[in-house]
Amino acid sequence: MTGPKITGGGFSPHTAMVLAAGLGKRMRPITSTIPKPLVEVGGRALIDYGLDALERAGVTRTVVNVHYMADLMRAHLRRRKGRLEIVVSDESDALLESGGGVVKALPELGTDPFFLLNSDTFWIEGYRDNLPLMAEIWNPERMDALLLIADMKRATGYEGRGDFSMDVTGRLARVAERDMSPFIYAGAAILSPKLFEGLAEERFSLNRVFDRAIEADRLYGVRLDGLWLTVGTPAAIAEAESVVQASAA
Repeated sequence: MTGPKITGGGFSPHTAMVLAAGLGKRMRPITSTIPKPLVEVGGRALIDYGLDALERAGVTRTVVNVHYMADLMRAHLRRRKGRLEIVVSDESDALLESGGGVVKALPELGTDPFFLLNSDTFWIEGYRDNLPLMAEIWNPERMDALLLIADMKRATGYEGRGDFSMDVTGRLARVAERDMSPFIYAGAAILSPKLFEGLAEERFSLNRVFDRAIEADRLYGVRLDGLWLTVGTPAAIAEAESVVQASAA
């Protein structure tokens, strides 16, 4: 089973945000000369895997936030070809983290639910492309956020105890402090802008709005169809490249 048995509302987001403003400290020394979203795996910059997935899903406009080596990020995004309109949200003056970065970008994202992607994680699609699958399952009557959830057994580069527990309907809850779960947040989501109501443009994590949704019983997950790859350190690049090469064989 790839997701909760919930009838979606037939809405597919046409806007998105890609989080690309991090410092990439764990990726040093590579990130001494380039920002982490431009680190290459299989001959492509990490951020391009996510932008490609958004374009395949029919997204027409995406916001990308930048901070570290912002000029290099801007230059790369200008060179990108395709139908996807890319708007840069500049955080050069102050890094706002994931949550604050979204608040700053909300005027560009509009009032409809939008896709959110991390720029340093990606996946190899399975039987179904995952972003259209998320759009199909999205149900605004029950959800404020729908997260793409990877299974540890089908993931590379991850070291941790899992992020959420998930019931048979797809509803998510936090893993207790000393417990473990096979479910990892895969760095992709559909979010309702109302999750950010009353929040200021300041430095905070998306975990704050995830917890808001949990308290309201409106945080859901859908299991990723395929293989999830996270590239957090230089050592993880080789592992991810081997998986990419094997999938293309």
